[in-house]
Amino acid sequence: MQITTDMDLLSKLNILSASAKYDVACTSSGVDRNNDGSGTGNCIAPGICHTFSGDGRCVSLLKILFTNECIFNCSYCINRRDNDIVRASFTPDEVCRLTMEFYRRNYIEGLFLSSGILVSPNYTMDLLYQTLLKLRREENFQGYIHVKAIPGADAELIRKVGFLADRMSVNLELPTKESLTALAPNKNRRTILSPMRQIQQGITTSKNELMPYQQHPQFVPAGQSTQMIIGATKETDYQILSVAEKLYQNFSLKRVFYSAFMNVNMDSSLPMPAGGPPLLREHRLYQADFLLRYYRFSAEELLSEEKPNFNVFLDPKCDWAIRHLELYPVEVTTANYNTLLRVPGIGVTSAKRIMAARRQGQLSYPALKKMGVVLKRALFFITLGGRQMYPTRIEEDYILRNLLSDAKAPLEVQQLSYRQLSLFDDMMLESKGQNDVHECLQEL
Repeated sequence: MQITTDMDLLSKLNILSASAKYDVACTSSGVDRNNDGSGTGNCIAPGICHTFSGDGRCVSLLKILFTNECIFNCSYCINRRDNDIVRASFTPDEVCRLTMEFYRRNYIEGLFLSSGILVSPNYTMDLLYQTLLKLRREENFQGYIHVKAIPGADAELIRKVGFLADRMSVNLELPTKESLTALAPNKNRRTILSPMRQIQQGITTSKNELMPYQQHPQFVPAGQSTQMIIGATKETDYQILSVAEKLYQNFSLKRVFYSAFMNVNMDSSLPMPAGGPPLLREHRLYQADFLLRYYRFSAEELLSEEKPNFNVFLDPKCDWAIRHLELYPVEVTTANYNTLLRVPGIGVTSAKRIMAARRQGQLSYPALKKMGVVLKRALFFITLGGRQMYPTRIEEDYILRNLLSDAKAPLEVQQLSYRQLSLFDDMMLESKGQNDVHECLQEL
């Protein structure tokens, strides 16, 4: 294999941005870094993601693969070796040109760079290193960069890339070692977990060695993340959530991403669900993941061997509360912070507001609503000064009927679009956007 030389840059961009859409492991940057006056761009912790913001803005990363060439033959991957698809590869110079020109035109706010395996893990990781080095040192780009570490690559290459990137991620791919062996025979758990451990240790060392006032590069300052494919194999939600919990505990990950399986290769040996990708299941896992990270739940509290999968109709927090009605109602004026977090309808922010407000005076139900408490769920589980908002019964059937009658129907997953946004979807001018990119490239 060799880097493609007989294809124009726009054609490569179309191919390699489309090839990157199945990788969901990118989100807010999690790091603040001001421009020092000598370069281009900066990095704002909550503002960098490939999504639409609440006010309708498209906040975008340039999300591409360096190459969709691959020496591996993973059953679930569109870019696997045996697939007859159009192949393309960027050069480090081309990725830098695209990033800088798109950034200057305000199309993007950073770069998400992943890759297939070209020639070998070391060869590919070195190309990614050359790309980031050119961006940071020659182009003086100070914006956000998220790059994938290639399992099996030399530790020194990963270390050097870690001082150039803001976030790194190593895809776990599948929840268990057995599934990985079955569907990705060229990969193994050891080569995936080894760079994860290296990145974790590098982050810890960097934080301990660098003083806040020092301007030396930090190692992966925004932390690391990973991704698991959900639904390609037979693991239960309990198994998947338990794996995620261990990753958070043992590798200090910032985020575990869950990607609903799509049988893009139409492989008869893999599941072909009639309703499309299991997006509702993915949604429940994300809800449970938030409970692990912010609400101090454990996987064993939410699920078990006897109850291995999430409720289709109720979110995991409501489902847990209904199964533990002996703990309710919670008296809002005296409950501690951890107890408040376990009340459906009370989130992290509203729990903190309650703790602060009750030191200042008496609370009321209208005041709770202003603090962000979702009373249509919380009212079944709380009292205020010993009184309920309305006369209700602490009975499973009664609460369940009321919650389900008030809730919307489960997600209409068949209507959800499972595609990566174009850089220009926010303007509803796809064709004009393509022309702008073409003109942008012609100017160089």
